[in-house]
Parts: sequence; structure tokens; C-alpha cells
Amino acid sequence: MNVDADEAYAECERITWSEARNFAYGIRLLPPPKRRALAAVYALARRIDDIGDGDLPAADKAAQLEEARAQVFALVAATGGTLPPDAEAARLDETDPVLVALADTGTRFAVPLAAFGELIDGCLADVNQASYKTFDDLLWYCRCVAGSIGRLSLGVYGAENPEKQSRMADDLGVALQLTNILRDVREDYLNGRVYLPAEDLAKFGIEFAPFGQPEPFPAEAMQARFASLVEFEAARAREWYGSGLRLLATIDRRSAACTGAMAGIYRRLLERIARQPSAVLEGRMSLPAGEKALVAAQALAGIDRLRYRKGTAA
Repeated sequence: MNVDADEAYAECERITWSEARNFAYGIRLLPPPKRRALAAVYALARRIDDIGDGDLPAADKAAQLEEARAQVFALVAATGGTLPPDAEAARLDETDPVLVALADTGTRFAVPLAAFGELIDGCLADVNQASYKTFDDLLWYCRCVAGSIGRLSLGVYGAENPEKQSRMADDLGVALQLTNILRDVREDYLNGRVYLPAEDLAKFGIEFAPFGQPEPFPAEAMQARFASLVEFEAARAREWYGSGLRLLATIDRRSAACTGAMAGIYRRLLERIARQPSAVLEGRMSLPAGEKALVAAQALAGIDRLRYRKGTAA
């Protein structure tokens, strides 16, 4: 049975409020039309991520991700976008609330729906257990899985200078993903993944234990080296935050509040990781709900946006 747009958006918001951890604090600060649109973006991104992180065999994950790509092509075609030369668009599934909501979003906002294809490329890299030799290699991955979401979000916010603002949104996505990578070092290792660039590991003399072991760094000496690497990577992430957060000065107040809340939560998390590098080897770190709410309230007050508009942000 086909679903109408209101029902579709309601389902996307249900997914967002139940599944989003940090992003929900920002999305709630948007006015209703933008809030619904960004919830739809989140819902499809979550669906794609869940395929990549699921328990199916790699071949089945890859097949489902390609099915998701076909859905993206259908969305692009349904909203008047341009498909890649060799792409064929299937008919949009009007019984799927997430796709229906995004199709409606695409008619109301200049959202680059094709960017979901980059997210799929990044998830396929995960499925294929890609590793990254250099930071430039990792940067490609970060732009796929997080920069793409930044650019999709910017489409909802509205951009007066899309080319310049897209670079800022992309840079902010890189900063968020670098924070994720540091936070999830142990969890990723247990899942057979290492995202930290091989050149950085070599620089600090770090070797992960063979996959299948209970801990990535059983030896205390290696844990000490890892702490030095975290300091290095945290400094790198700060630079990307500095570049990406300039976006706050270029978008409207409520959109800046949304972005500032999400980025602020991650930036605080990064500083906590930098202060306690060994904690990420004990389990996933996160901020308490009260601290996240405080960050959201500060973002709504617009202090950081004002600083960036005045050029006084640190």
C-alpha cells in the first residue's frame, strides 16, 4: 500500500528519535519542514549503514548495498536529477516510507540525493575490509561516509554559495568521522577492521595484535605508543573541525544550531578521548545525556555562530 508524505515523514522521525544518538540533539533544533527533511536523510543513511554493519555474509551485504544504490537512482530520477551515464533508474517504491519522504524532500530542498551513492561506496569499502595506507586514502573514505552526509544536510539548510559551503560541510564530516574512528578503535578491531592509516601506525611504531585476539594492544608499551598516536590524530581532527565549523557563519541561525549541536557533541568527545586515550581501549566512550543537552542549548544560543561571523572563533 502506498504511503503519503506525512506518514512517510512520521516514520523517518520515529527512526531518527529511536536510533540517532548524537544527531537527534541537533535535528530537533530545526523548524518542522527542515527537521522532517533531515530525518528522512538520516533514515536512509541509517539503513545503508545498517547493511554495511550487519551480520550477513559479505556477498549478501554487497548485493543489498547495490540494491540501495538502485533506490538512490530511483530517487534522483523521481526528483529530476541527473543520473550517471550508465545508470538505469527503476520505479520508485511508493510503499517505502523512507523513499517517499526523501522524494518529497527532493522536491522541496536542493538536496544532492546522488551523494547517498558515496555513502554506499564507503560501506562497500567496509564490506571488502579495506585498509588505508596513507591519510589521503583514509580521507577518501571519510568524505564518502561522512562528508556526503554533510553535503546532504547542507541541501536541507540552504546554501547561498554551494561550492564553498559544500567544502566546509565536507570538512566537518571528515572531522566527525576522524572522531568516530578514534572512539571505535577497539570495536572496529574486534570486527576485523583498522581505519588508522598504516603510515601513522608505522610512525609511532604501533602494531595491532592479530585479528581474533581479545584486545588490540595487549602490551603496555604498545598502549603507551597508542596514546601518542591518539594525540597526533586528535590534533589533525581539530584542524578539520576548524575548517568545517566555518560553515556556521554561512547558514541561518536554526540550521547553524543544528550543525553546532551535532559537531559540538563530537568535538567534546574528541577532547575527552585526547585526555584519556586508554579509555577507548576499554569500551565505547560517549558524553552523558545532560552534557549533550547542554551542548545543544549552547548551539541554540548561537554563540559559536556569532564568533565565526565575527571571525573571533578559536
